[in-house]
Amino acid sequence: MSQQGHNLDSEATSPSSLPSAADSFGAATVKPSGPHCDLAPVVDRDGDGLFEYRYSPPGALPGTLRIPPDALPTELFLIDYGPDAVRTATIDHPEECSALGVSDSVTWLDARGLGTEKTLIDMGQTFGLHPLLLEDIVNVPHRPKIDFYDDKILIIMQMVRPKPSGTGVGSEQVSFVLGQGFLITFQEEPEWDSFGPVRDRIRRGTGTIRRQNAAYLAYALLDTIVDSFFPVLEVIGETLEELEEEVVANPTSATIKKIHRMRRGLMKLRRYIWPQRSVINSLIRDSDELISQEVRVYLQDVYDHIVQVVDIIENYREIASSLMDVYLSSINNRMNEVMKLLTVISSIFIPLTFIAGVYGMNFNTEASPFNMPELGWYWGYVICLGVMGAIAVLQVYFFWKRGWFDNFSATKR
Repeated sequence: MSQQGHNLDSEATSPSSLPSAADSFGAATVKPSGPHCDLAPVVDRDGDGLFEYRYSPPGALPGTLRIPPDALPTELFLIDYGPDAVRTATIDHPEECSALGVSDSVTWLDARGLGTEKTLIDMGQTFGLHPLLLEDIVNVPHRPKIDFYDDKILIIMQMVRPKPSGTGVGSEQVSFVLGQGFLITFQEEPEWDSFGPVRDRIRRGTGTIRRQNAAYLAYALLDTIVDSFFPVLEVIGETLEELEEEVVANPTSATIKKIHRMRRGLMKLRRYIWPQRSVINSLIRDSDELISQEVRVYLQDVYDHIVQVVDIIENYREIASSLMDVYLSSINNRMNEVMKLLTVISSIFIPLTFIAGVYGMNFNTEASPFNMPELGWYWGYVICLGVMGAIAVLQVYFFWKRGWFDNFSATKR
């Protein structure tokens, strides 16, 4: 085999012969048909991907591939391993994997990026992938699902991660094609690859993964995808604690925006994880001989993790909803305190304004002795100010005795 374009890392303890692609993956029996049309527009009604989806033009043929315009070029990485040997390589064409692996080995072909249409079509021809199977893999984003074919199982999952900005949740579609002795994975955004720990376990031979079949490898990767939700939930939990303190201590208009974004992020997480529970449950209960009873026991643990993630998300959604109620209550309380303060100030100045208005009428005292005789008093101005001050002091004392000033210190002015 030519080594051009390959990066081969062999850890084999003894040389072994390698089977053909037909032996490992089965002959190519189905070829995607129909013209490859341009990608239909992305519909995102809310601007944050919450309701993002793609659609085919009306009348498009089944199996039509819609390559996203921003998709990365497809790169193929292969790991072929057994109990005593591990071989890794970067290949240029799917047929080249026929020169790797051993007869009783597990072959893992990782396709990173969905932007090279020719490579994807060649994979469909080489491995006998049904056109609808390849369409579901390429046309992202797709709802998590599982489909059973004659000798293969298609699994589509959603992997999540915190966005680099620290606000919001990013997602990536990861697809699996499981067959007898092999596993093909398709990653939408390889720069966010989280399968490194599994590769390290394979290279180092830690655990039992090198002695297990391809279904066990699929379990290990599925477990990694489900576990990716926990770091995101940890960040969300810390953010919720900060929001709780902010809502109680100093709620502002920016607080309501944060709560709204939090609720939308939790809704997105729930939309990703909820169907994955059905996927794992179907693998446990409905799958064929490709999934052994031992692997189903491990998948049950993945199912338990999904249930735990769902419970945490539901709890966080309740907390976010309660934060909205607390925010509204805090705003109402602050408004009540402000209105109370304004009422006190108005109540003090109303009688003072009345007095000032009465003595501002300027009736002529020479025309009649009843025309405001106080205007001619020597101490009239001083007495008027004293009466006005006494009224203000008496009102303040009255309001203080009633407890109206107790919460003014907490009112932000």
